Amino acid sequence: MITMKAINVEETKVGAVPYKGESFYAKDVSVRWLSKVGQDAQGAPTYGLRLFTVGPNGAIPTHNHAYEQTMYIISGQFECWDADPKTDKILNKKLCGPGDMVYVPGMAPHGMRNVSADDPGQFLCCICTLGT
Repeated sequence: MITMKAINVEETKVGAVPYKGESFYAKDVSVRWLSKVGQDAQGAPTYGLRLFTVGPNGAIPTHNHAYEQTMYIISGQFECWDADPKTDKILNKKLCGPGDMVYVPGMAPHGMRNVSADDPGQFLCCICTLGT
């Protein structure tokens, strides 16, 4: 068993997010890996738990990845969307706040932004990494 305070986990700025062979940059987003991926002293090979902080008007641009993920909004209001993988047209856009969860299947294009101009928001994100 491993216990820790999330505030003591190193916070890393999120930079480029790859999508369709290009790099798009996250705006004012940081992540703390609460459970690390990999067979090390603090990790598991099949999942990862991350704590994201998104600053006012911050955003994670449309992107996709092979793994599934579930996000749980802790604080703030986020506009979350998914997009058509062929046209990138936004298919669904939802406003999500504390207590809401968002599930994204593998390879589904998606993104989100903090709609507040004044306050940061946070969410937990659990990813399935088996085979990635």
